Amino acid sequence: MNFYSTAKLRLIGALAIGSLLAACSSVPIQTGQDSKMQTAWVVIGENGQAIARAITTDTTCPALVQDGKAASMSIRAAADTLPLRKTASKPEDSKPSTFPVLTCEAALLASTKTASIAGRDLPIPKPVAQKIIVIGDTGCRLKVADNYFQSCNDSEKWAFREMVETAARFKPDLVVHVGDYHYRENACPEGNEECAGSPWGYGWDTWQADFFTPAHALLKVAPWVVVRGNHETCVRAGQGWWRLMDPRPLKRGRDCVDEGNDMRGDYSDPYAVPLGRVGSEQAQLIIFDSAKVPIKPLAKTDAAYQLYMEQFKTVNALAESADFNIFIDHHPILAFAAERKKDGPLNIFPGNLAMQDIMQTLNTTRLFPSRVQATLAGHVHLFQALTFSTDHPVQFVAGNGGSSLDTPLPIPLAANSTPYTEARLDFFSNSNEVGFMTMEREQHSWKIQAWNKRGKLITECRTQGKKTECKNK
Repeated sequence: MNFYSTAKLRLIGALAIGSLLAACSSVPIQTGQDSKMQTAWVVIGENGQAIARAITTDTTCPALVQDGKAASMSIRAAADTLPLRKTASKPEDSKPSTFPVLTCEAALLASTKTASIAGRDLPIPKPVAQKIIVIGDTGCRLKVADNYFQSCNDSEKWAFREMVETAARFKPDLVVHVGDYHYRENACPEGNEECAGSPWGYGWDTWQADFFTPAHALLKVAPWVVVRGNHETCVRAGQGWWRLMDPRPLKRGRDCVDEGNDMRGDYSDPYAVPLGRVGSEQAQLIIFDSAKVPIKPLAKTDAAYQLYMEQFKTVNALAESADFNIFIDHHPILAFAAERKKDGPLNIFPGNLAMQDIMQTLNTTRLFPSRVQATLAGHVHLFQALTFSTDHPVQFVAGNGGSSLDTPLPIPLAANSTPYTEARLDFFSNSNEVGFMTMEREQHSWKIQAWNKRGKLITECRTQGKKTECKNK
């Protein structure tokens, strides 16, 4: 056999081995710098499982490199233009959602010390999350129905990016977003320079402009826990929520593509994210999907009532796994909402009545299981801190992340004001400055602070067990 025959056989053998390896891998492995990479980050899911995510305009997924070892990522969602479905807007103000990108994912091993995708280092979860950043309601509102078009081109009037860059300097171990990432639902009116050129609708270009590009500094420094808001329901940005954000597997039927399956797409089960142990205290987050919850109580015969009832039973069971539990959803349960109509008085509303009605059936007047000591939410575009002389967990609202801000509530409030009939308010603070929260674990307590977009302290609280004390700065 001559040299050329030998070489030919070696080439055939190499190609055969290459084909076999390719067949055993979901996508080809790429490890170098990649100009097609749009973003890469880490999201934390059930039981604290860290998941590396990447979005690319390439036709194949990049490799995830963990401690120097490369492995292919799986395709979570292929590039696609989804058919136009019923949305929250009129048909003439809607369009199909286009995702000309691959969403790729792979689990991070618990033992991983370093990880990267296409040359971009990923933040690694810490066994104990000492410092947590909390943000919410961050997108730039463009909405025909409200005739409201926020100044997306003005970093002072839409200050999400500035707030993010300030928060990133705090070097958090974890970031929690309490929901509503996406607000650019409709086209900017012709001639409006404040939002001219903005993408709109529910596709990738809008998600990129409203969240991924301005959030870059925080996506880079810490893993994220993502909570779903009402702007991520199926009639709004639910398709992008499932393709890009949610830590659970993307499944046909709950992807918000077919509106006939919206009962599956709009509801998802609660789960816990462990925060590790400090001293004798094991802490965790309990994540609850309240995206579709109404304002008024549901009829007990309503399918959503039965579904939420089972989910709150799950919350009760999850709370038994830790000494200190922080319940997180999008809609405030123990906080206020405010609304001022044009030239009218400021109307103040209590916490979400639908959830209160269901929760008191399981946990009587406390609403929450006894091991839930704090609760976080967004939805109301203010920062709020509320403590109670009754046995209710401290409530924080971090809805001041950059979207159109609400009118602040008066301080002091009218006598006997309460977000829930069985709760007696002890301390109340609120602000409509764009900002974020930090939650820091100490040896026997938590220090919770609210900051404005430039890092000026607004309010500080300390929680030990069921007792929280707050003061304004």
